[in-house]
Amino acid sequence: MLNRLLFQQIDNSPLIIFRIFFGILISLECFGAIATGWVKRNLIDPKYNFPFIDFDWLHPLPGSGMYFYFITMGILGLFIAFGFKYRVSIITFTLLWTATYLMQKTAYNNHYYLLILISFLMCFFPAQKGKSIDVKLNSQLETDSMYSYIKWAIVLQLFIVYVYASVAKIYGDWLNFSMINILMQPRKDYILVGELLQQPWVHTIIGTAGILFDLLIIPALLWKPTRKAALILSIFFHLFNSIIFQIGIFPYLALAFSVFFFDPETIRSIFFKSKKPFASTKLIFPNYKNSLLLGAALYFSIQLLLPVRHFAIEDDVLWTEEGHRMSWRMMLRSRIGKGNFKVVDNTTHEVFEIKPKDYLTPGQERKVFTYPDFAWQFAQYLRMEFRKKDKNVSVFIENSKVSINGKPYVPFLDSKIDLASASWKPLQHHTWILPSNLKPSNK
Repeated sequence: MLNRLLFQQIDNSPLIIFRIFFGILISLECFGAIATGWVKRNLIDPKYNFPFIDFDWLHPLPGSGMYFYFITMGILGLFIAFGFKYRVSIITFTLLWTATYLMQKTAYNNHYYLLILISFLMCFFPAQKGKSIDVKLNSQLETDSMYSYIKWAIVLQLFIVYVYASVAKIYGDWLNFSMINILMQPRKDYILVGELLQQPWVHTIIGTAGILFDLLIIPALLWKPTRKAALILSIFFHLFNSIIFQIGIFPYLALAFSVFFFDPETIRSIFFKSKKPFASTKLIFPNYKNSLLLGAALYFSIQLLLPVRHFAIEDDVLWTEEGHRMSWRMMLRSRIGKGNFKVVDNTTHEVFEIKPKDYLTPGQERKVFTYPDFAWQFAQYLRMEFRKKDKNVSVFIENSKVSINGKPYVPFLDSKIDLASASWKPLQHHTWILPSNLKPSNK
């Protein structure tokens, strides 16, 4: 049964149309990042970009280089959509997008990470073998079939994303809907719906729907009796998120995935009416079967373990943020921090009071008081800046306090620890993060 699930030949129409949707969407994402000022704000203006730890060797291109970088990715998106030099285009895009993701985390977003994963998978899929320029240039590439494991790889990836997102919402501040209230407050001036979004009964609906939708949408799309209703619900849900939260291409990418849940013949009849029906049910084992199974087992093991790594780290991830990223913990918390940085010359004992705004953008300044890894990296950055002046310094953060989900400010980072000398261990708890005292908010 497993062999048939993975290696049966099926119509490749879902993969072909997804390639077109995917290419267009990532192109819009890249050109949109330039048009909205995202590139300037996060990659050009900052003096220091807060890369993912251990990726400090990744730097934005100087001057206007990042505009050309994103233009290149946008063009690659169009190449992918049209199926032109597909394999080179998708691999190049994946590498460039991954580098962009790793070189800055001030504007971290889950869908940026999802784009890496889907792009990576698409590098291995034969998505150019129909309705593509590559086929026009070489007709021998064309085929109307694909292995069924392609469909199930996408489905399993989405199932992991949605289920983890649902389970992560099952905590006090989401269950009493106080987190929904926080999410909706900045949207009270929205035309027509602003006041409605402030109503407690609306918060109850949104909070409950958020958990149930994420938990059930993949099974509902897979089961034929509920598939159409699930698609309609998906359209409403994702358009609501797009309009209310303005989260870029993610809602439309999520809808594009729907093509993998319908019968391939249905997709063919909608998008490729001139394409001949595919009737074969042959079972063909590729010569790379063992490598495929081993690679898939490794990849999906990582996908299953990475989001739960915070359970192996001391204290609550909602407090420490250790293990938060790449774990599908989406729109779960609101954090505000404050404090001040102090640099001490280890030779002369001279004290320098640091104004973060002299070094950071406003967005970065908010992060260094709110997230431990940002505070640690800023300390490393300050040490290097003072080293340029031939000074050997220690860096402390004083009066560090954080407010989570609208709760009162409480002490957060230990003011006695020299963060510039502290080490960072990605899979361990850092004891200079003070113990948590988290309680559900009163709405």
